[in-house]
Amino acid sequence: MLPSNFSDLDLIEPIQRAIKDTGYTEPTPIQKAAIPHLLKGKDLLGCAQTGTGKTAAFALPILNRLARNPRRVQQKCTRALILTPTRELAIQIHDSFKTYGKYLRLHYTVIFGGVGQNNQVRELRYGTDVLVATPGRLLDLINQGFLSLQGLEIFVLDEADRMLDMGFIHDVRKVLALLPPRRQNLFFSATMPPDIKRLADSMLSEPVAVEVNPVSSTAELIQQSLFYVEKPRKRDLLRHVLQDKSLSRVIVFTRTKFGANRVSEVLDKNGIPSAAIHGNKSQGARQRALEDFRAGRIRVLVATDIAARGIDVDGVSHVINFEIPNIAESYVHRIGRTARAGQEGIALSFCDLEERSFIADIEKVIKQSIPVNREHPFHSETVANARPMSKGKAKAIIDAGNSGGGGRGRPRGRHRSRHNKKRSHSAPRQHP
Repeated sequence: MLPSNFSDLDLIEPIQRAIKDTGYTEPTPIQKAAIPHLLKGKDLLGCAQTGTGKTAAFALPILNRLARNPRRVQQKCTRALILTPTRELAIQIHDSFKTYGKYLRLHYTVIFGGVGQNNQVRELRYGTDVLVATPGRLLDLINQGFLSLQGLEIFVLDEADRMLDMGFIHDVRKVLALLPPRRQNLFFSATMPPDIKRLADSMLSEPVAVEVNPVSSTAELIQQSLFYVEKPRKRDLLRHVLQDKSLSRVIVFTRTKFGANRVSEVLDKNGIPSAAIHGNKSQGARQRALEDFRAGRIRVLVATDIAARGIDVDGVSHVINFEIPNIAESYVHRIGRTARAGQEGIALSFCDLEERSFIADIEKVIKQSIPVNREHPFHSETVANARPMSKGKAKAIIDAGNSGGGGRGRPRGRHRSRHNKKRSHSAPRQHP
């Protein structure tokens, strides 16, 4: 039977006291499912997105284990390592450990790139019980001899699919090669593409699987609208809806990094302050964009799906799906950015002809039909009445248009016809 309250969990009194200080009484679904297994020392495969209470699901049992089995940490070593893709997430996780472990005699450290390493090296000199790190800085300090992973007891890989999207998967494998063979492993990812599943299989030993699916009730709190529009008119439609000042803090979603950059450029040219956030942006650039968005210096944040996970910003008034996701669950992840902590929100989705086939899957997942807005000036009855093409064909068209989606946004060479080779812009490609 799953625990109904934190007091039902076998957590030591200082941790229970810290939980009470936060005002939380009932664990979230992932906490109820994961914590009892983690307290028994089992490996865990968790499929859950940010906003489900995932951090506390691993932080509480880690703190409990370390406190119940005290031992002196060797110099330049750590007992628990949490590996996360970005500076922002590392800071959030570190803060959670300090919150839940404030009555424990444990030491918590966070390290990330983009800043000088001297303070981080000093923090590690005498060892730390819990280390939260980004992959690049972690490997840098290990290679310089400032940190050893020998003696590690617990390893957490957080946001694994985002690691893949941001190009950190090779660094993750290097870290895994440095870990001692006997350890408890926790693996979290919002999605499980084949590369991530293979990585999980190589890392985990007889894991307990915990999956928290997107909850349809989240979508029920959100006022949703579907805008049928010809693809070339999407930018005009975006400018039109943003004329309404009630759209005060907006996240716009695109499928690709290149698309996010283009949308942000268009908005800036039209006097709408915005910033793009995706895996090709430096940690410093992402942090500045988030801070500007929180502070209201920019009105619109343009994001890709994976880059947007971990963005915990209160008061997002609207989410706009500039491009419809071809994975239905991603739609729920996206629109949930405007319904944090049970609040209401508004989500607008711009659907062109190629994206029609994705809507049925989305409506099946959210268990409701999305109302169509026909009152906007760019409404297309052609798109609205068109028979949706097969999902495979739609995805192929979109993938062809997005090939090299992190950069050029044009078809790869093998898709060009021999006639295109005659054009000057189709000469041998120059790589920047």
